Amino acid sequence: MSAIDRWFGSDEPWERPRPSARERGHDVRLAVLAALTVALGAETMRSLGAFAEEPHGIAWQYVGMLTLAALVPFRRSHPVVVTVLTGVHLLVLGLALPMTMSTLPMQMLYFFLIFSGVAWARDRRAGLAAVGLVLALMIGWVAWSYAFGSGLHQAMTMIAEEVPEQVGLFSVPVAFGAFMLLTNVLFFGGAILLGQVAWNGARRTAQVVEQASTIQSQSTRLRDQAVVAERLRIARELHDVVAHHVSVMGVQASAARRVMDRDPDAARDSLAAVERSSRDAVGQMRALLGTLRSDDVEGDVGWGPRSATDRSPQPTLADLPALAEQSSTPVCSVDVAVVESHAGAADRVPPPVQLSAYRVVQEALANVHQHSTARHARAVVRVDEDDDRLEVEVVDDGTPRAGTSGTGLGLLGMGERAHHLGGGVEVGPRHGTRGWRVRVWFPLEGRARSSDPVTARPGSPVAAATGEPQAVRT
Repeated sequence: MSAIDRWFGSDEPWERPRPSARERGHDVRLAVLAALTVALGAETMRSLGAFAEEPHGIAWQYVGMLTLAALVPFRRSHPVVVTVLTGVHLLVLGLALPMTMSTLPMQMLYFFLIFSGVAWARDRRAGLAAVGLVLALMIGWVAWSYAFGSGLHQAMTMIAEEVPEQVGLFSVPVAFGAFMLLTNVLFFGGAILLGQVAWNGARRTAQVVEQASTIQSQSTRLRDQAVVAERLRIARELHDVVAHHVSVMGVQASAARRVMDRDPDAARDSLAAVERSSRDAVGQMRALLGTLRSDDVEGDVGWGPRSATDRSPQPTLADLPALAEQSSTPVCSVDVAVVESHAGAADRVPPPVQLSAYRVVQEALANVHQHSTARHARAVVRVDEDDDRLEVEVVDDGTPRAGTSGTGLGLLGMGERAHHLGGGVEVGPRHGTRGWRVRVWFPLEGRARSSDPVTARPGSPVAAATGEPQAVRT
């Protein structure tokens, strides 16, 4: 593609929109104003005697002026056609009514129509061809008027009478030719250049508007994704809280019922544990629901800081001993151990990873109480700063309890937590002994990956949540 094609935008995919009804109405009013202006200019020149030698009468003069003004309403709807007709009109009127064509209002109207054709041409190749045709017609008119006609002779005679000999840098014929060339280049070149500038400006404006629309739609999509991610997070938190406390309450209530007659003190302790669990569950659910009522959306999305309405601290690794105490029942004892590669390593774990580890232990122990006959469960959290890894392992010594298959949401939530922080999950029966084993690991920095939910697939560790066959490593 040539430099002219590139400059004119011949291969640009963008196409300027067609004019609106309001713009078309504006052009009609502009056409009326143009007709009045060129008529006033013609009558002014007539009063000065400039039309004394015009070859045709007033009627044809007005036909020429009004037909040019009639092109104005179509300058934006049919720019290429208007450009061509403007060039033809200039040639015909220049040959038939040269003084009418030469008045300043008519020259400005020619300039404006050529400018409009370049600025509004939607087919840039056709627009470039129309501009080329106008330039060719202009050259033809100049050649006819000053080379083959009497225009050059009359002009030279008039100038020779005024300037009989050379008084400047150029001779009279050279100066006259240079003046005519410069005038036409500035006239037509200015109209074309300004039209192209206007077209480029409209294109850039359209691009900015499109980019702004894209940014707005992306912002809306990201906000919606953040809202969905926050809902999933709250759903996981609610599930973990409710499942843990309800399972502990159920086990404690069952133990109290069994020993109520023969050991009232043990039954009293179990009922006190039920009371504590219910109070804790209500408090934690109130905190989570307070998050939903908060107006601070940005401050409570994903894994960032929580809203000001929830001032209670999130659980950490330091709360695991209390969790073990709450989870222990007369029929199933629970103990928790935190193993550190270096002293204080657990305190240096980022809060999102600590919270996820706590929730994994909480959910695993809730599953033990709901779905297992275990008498003992043990949770071990290993913090290895050398390998940049935190690992949670929960094992029990029971067998599956009949009629308690569950929904699989707890294990699916574990997988989502691990996936979000760049870790993984292994779930399955222990090899060589009774019981079930849950193993989850996270990188210590908690590098978040895609927030897409984890779905259970055959052969994946999370598939245990849905009962799919799997290969589990122990």
